[in-house]
Amino acid sequence: MLERADGSQQPIHPLWLRERCHDAASMDLKTRQRLQDPSDFDPDLKIRALSQASPGVYHVEFSDGHQASFSAEEILEEAALASNSDDCPAPRLWDGALGALPRARWRPDPSAAELFSWLESFLTLGFVIFEGVPTAPGTVLKVASMFGFTRETNFGALFDVRSTPDATDLAYTSVSLDPHTDNPYRAPVPGIQLLHCLVNETSGGLSTLVDGFAVAEALRAGHPQAFEVLTRTPVRFRYVDADTELTASAPPIELDVTGALKSVHFSPRLDLVPLFSAERLEAYFRARRLFDHRLRAPDFQIRFLLKSGDLVMFDNCRLLHGRTGFDPGEGLRHLQGCYIDADGPRSLYRVLRRRAQTSAVRRSA
Repeated sequence: MLERADGSQQPIHPLWLRERCHDAASMDLKTRQRLQDPSDFDPDLKIRALSQASPGVYHVEFSDGHQASFSAEEILEEAALASNSDDCPAPRLWDGALGALPRARWRPDPSAAELFSWLESFLTLGFVIFEGVPTAPGTVLKVASMFGFTRETNFGALFDVRSTPDATDLAYTSVSLDPHTDNPYRAPVPGIQLLHCLVNETSGGLSTLVDGFAVAEALRAGHPQAFEVLTRTPVRFRYVDADTELTASAPPIELDVTGALKSVHFSPRLDLVPLFSAERLEAYFRARRLFDHRLRAPDFQIRFLLKSGDLVMFDNCRLLHGRTGFDPGEGLRHLQGCYIDADGPRSLYRVLRRRAQTSAVRRSA
């Protein structure tokens, strides 16, 4: 019987525990990967004997003859993960009243504590702004490599965001851009975007961010039927240029298997809903209108000026970004961007946490 922190108790299934044996007979101690397929265990496996080997450590004998020791603390942590699914910081939803933005002074060789702090800000709020990043072209790739592997697309490993003639995307013009997620026409969608300002000589072109999860939760609370419509309507997104034609379908609001928010897929320049019945389309169009108007509302949106040397890294599955229009006649506005996958910062956060915990144990020993 497992006793949780709140005092409640939950039975431990023998197979659940057997799969978590960490001894040399059960797993390769270097790779931490199982040596046995758990589907081959006896489905009627039982715990034959249980004893306390030392404070906080229990010795278990299973009905198949295998014996193993378990730390009560580790089992409690594992049990918590079973219901939470992610051991990284939980998102802290925000709106237009966020206040101080998560800014950090960039250093190419940060201490582990600095890097951990940057990651906490990013994972909690969905974005972080670095100041003082060298403005040499291509620096965004060096910053990205600290957090994950670059995700190359048809735009290249690195792309330039500036107003150009014959632009193949509205991002490469000077028009304002409503809140949107990038590349919803891809499968999978790039999880994280970095945008680095090399120069900004214009008075416009303010960057905008919206916490799509906060807006989605507000919609769920105030308009549950509209929220449900947006979670079950497959919208087709499409991008076409001379050398590329990409399409993918996804609901505007995607949930995980527990019903929690997983991702937002939204780009009003690129979305194409299938020809459903008139009744279903009517419900979708009304729901999309509610969602879109809230995404653009000042009480959910923040605006800030990216100046030369600023770099913003944001979660492209949670946050929507955009910009106000600008006059290219005022001067040059040149950003460089790239993508990395969503799992990079999470992996790095866990590694840094594990190293800090190991160091703490060694110091106390």
